Amino acid sequence: MEKDFSFKLFLVVLFLGVFGNCGLCLEDEDLDAAVYIVTLKQAPVSHLYGEELRVKGHHHHHHHHSKNHGSGNVSRLDKPSFILISNTSHKHAHIASSISRMHDSLLRKVLRGEKYLKLYSYHYLMNGFAVLVTPQQAFKLANRREVSNVALDFSVRTATTHTPQFLGLPLGAWAQEGGYETAGEGIVIGFIDTGIDPTHPSFSDNTPERHYPVPQHFSGICEVTRDFPSGSCNRKLVGARHFAASAITRGIFNTTQDYASPFDGDGHGTHTASIAAGNHGIRVVVAGHHFGDASGMAPRAHVAVYKALYKSFGGFAADVVAAIDQAAQDGVDIINLSITPNRRPPGVATFFNPIDMALLSAVKAGIFVVQAAGNTGPSPKSISSFSPWIFTVGASTHDRVYSNSIVLGNNITIPGVGLAPGTDSMYTLVMASHALNDTAANDMYVGECQDASSFNQTLVQGNLLVCSYSVRFVLGLSTIKQALETAKNLSAVGVVFCMDPFVIGFQINPTPMRLPGIIIPSANDSKILLQYYNSSLDQDAVTKKIRRFGAVACISGGLKANFSLSAPSVMFYSARGPDPEDSFLNDADILKPNLVAPGNSIWAAWSSGGMDSVEFEGEDFAMMSGTSMAAPHVAGLAALIKQKNPNLSTAAIGSALSTTASLYNNNGGPILAQRSYANPDSNQSPATPFDMGSGFVNATAALDPGLIFDTSYSDYMSFLCGINGSAPMVLNYTGESCGESTMNVTELNLPSITISRLNQSRTVQRTLINIAGNETYAVGWSAPYGASIKVTPARFFIMWGQQQVLNVVFNATMNNSSPSFGRIGLFGDQGHVINIPLSVIVKIAYNTTNS
Repeated sequence: MEKDFSFKLFLVVLFLGVFGNCGLCLEDEDLDAAVYIVTLKQAPVSHLYGEELRVKGHHHHHHHHSKNHGSGNVSRLDKPSFILISNTSHKHAHIASSISRMHDSLLRKVLRGEKYLKLYSYHYLMNGFAVLVTPQQAFKLANRREVSNVALDFSVRTATTHTPQFLGLPLGAWAQEGGYETAGEGIVIGFIDTGIDPTHPSFSDNTPERHYPVPQHFSGICEVTRDFPSGSCNRKLVGARHFAASAITRGIFNTTQDYASPFDGDGHGTHTASIAAGNHGIRVVVAGHHFGDASGMAPRAHVAVYKALYKSFGGFAADVVAAIDQAAQDGVDIINLSITPNRRPPGVATFFNPIDMALLSAVKAGIFVVQAAGNTGPSPKSISSFSPWIFTVGASTHDRVYSNSIVLGNNITIPGVGLAPGTDSMYTLVMASHALNDTAANDMYVGECQDASSFNQTLVQGNLLVCSYSVRFVLGLSTIKQALETAKNLSAVGVVFCMDPFVIGFQINPTPMRLPGIIIPSANDSKILLQYYNSSLDQDAVTKKIRRFGAVACISGGLKANFSLSAPSVMFYSARGPDPEDSFLNDADILKPNLVAPGNSIWAAWSSGGMDSVEFEGEDFAMMSGTSMAAPHVAGLAALIKQKNPNLSTAAIGSALSTTASLYNNNGGPILAQRSYANPDSNQSPATPFDMGSGFVNATAALDPGLIFDTSYSDYMSFLCGINGSAPMVLNYTGESCGESTMNVTELNLPSITISRLNQSRTVQRTLINIAGNETYAVGWSAPYGASIKVTPARFFIMWGQQQVLNVVFNATMNNSSPSFGRIGLFGDQGHVINIPLSVIVKIAYNTTNS
């Protein structure tokens, strides 16, 4: 008992939220109360189904757990050879309430007469609950034999108009699905995010040319509140709920900003949902300018929203786990998580945290899980998505750029940003600090043009006003919108923003402007403009009074997109591998990220209540950047793959996306990765698998990968059981004991091979299954620096449904500890190409101790 106890009280000490002023305040001595996620040993509902569903005529070694929502024939399984014979939806509701009652009676028994607050009963993917208790009470719970694990709650944070063309969807993937009119139909994508704006045309089901079907396998509901009235959902937006118990309990929930409903008060959730599944052909009009038409990657897929993130504080694991549990129970096909933990989970391994373990149960139920890599790049090991059952997506550029520029009177052209109209000719430049009136307050921020009453209109009208852009804009204390308002009130022709030299490494988003305008993001370029301005001033030598403003300039305008960029490149902020296995920073033999997809400057839907971006407040669309925007591109493409091949397992979908990924940019050169915050475009070098995983997503090829690498839930279990000292954690989280079958992580049948430590030699096997017609493959490879490899067989013939084992022998040829990379390519005579990235970190060729 004692030995196992230390594991049970494995506290994920990531976020000890201060217990704020909430409705249920405990006495003073209880202020150290916190939210804990408690897992019980008894199996959850989804595991019970495994016993009830008997399979006719087939005997497999693996247990495939499935669920069925009343329709009798819709199943979510890895293998096509199962027939369901039970209808379990009514029984399920009964089980759920009895599990909840059991949790209540356990809490009453253990904490007799003491104060506590149960937030959630988890019953579908895991059997457990979230509860607000003191550390002493948590200790009592951990001591009970029914309890397998007690983990402290932790905080998480959030981490597309032209991208369908850049990804080749109209002639490629959509055409194969019968056109955009049906692309993704019948597939439900669950978004765990900041909610959704249900009134947005991207989520309307009013498509007269073809009605949306009702997805039979989905059983979710829509909450009805004042902000989310009855009728908000439809056949496109099929489910919407919110989860905030952990946040409310901490007393940091702000009802005016955060909305206790599925309504999106931030904008992020509306944006990510429309990237994956927004309707096709929705006009993007921002600040009165038309920027084209938007479409999601799977424009006919259905959207289910599980709001667990909030504008004012982010979110908490207890709420996210509740959202994942509900999404799985409702029957979503794909989960999109544009969120990552704020800190690396401590303990035996990073994989053992409540979110990753809930997602493992989701994968067991047949759900494909996509997660953003995080925006913590570009340093190595900055990745915040860890587990091999999660498909982790990094962010890249795409080939559309909105560039603006200003031409000075001395014929120098300076580049800048701003989604703004240009001027028709040269106009006089007037610096804000030279146009103050007598009543202007003498404050140092007056040059930021936030208050029209400080300026002399006669000096400014008909001219270009020059304002300074300081760190106050980054913090939201000053806004572009307010400066444009000032310029309009003073009848200026337009505005030029010069960069304060202290704003370092901050990426400026292209900002919509109704007036002609430009932001000069480089401090050096800003200096050039100011030198020209000052040298053109006619100033009285003694009084310093300005007799004449001599500098002139013409703004080119930034409303027209250019498509010249060599893209994609991996964005500097996209989090990088290798994948940390534990908090001691040992590296896992798992490739992260899995893939990169477009994530920079993505136009997508914006919530009418979206407050996350001042620039786009009140607009229907916004241009955002981040790995948060990259993940839903892949979630939408996964819906197209699932629609075309409904029987593929979750691992097979991930394999199809990975092995077909592109290694080259649109100029035919290698994909580059940005290496620094400052001047990212001039600090680039070829991307490695730790920057881009298998490469840049190729939507068309992923629908027809030829060969796939499959991995089952039991393989993930054997991998977890193979981690030293993990057995108690595995039992705690999954309720299953580790048996004899354990495997080294390099034995997991992943579509990549990652070896963190190659001691002299290692043999790795991979098994491929052919899901296309008969084909002969030739095998080629390039070895990582400091190692040699040999792959057998060098060629093979494979029929549909057959398996082929590849043997890969690695030998270290030198002692070296910096990561090096190679690849294996399989080239089929029917045109299929399979790309398998190889990464080796430490190489030990010979023992140096006895020399």
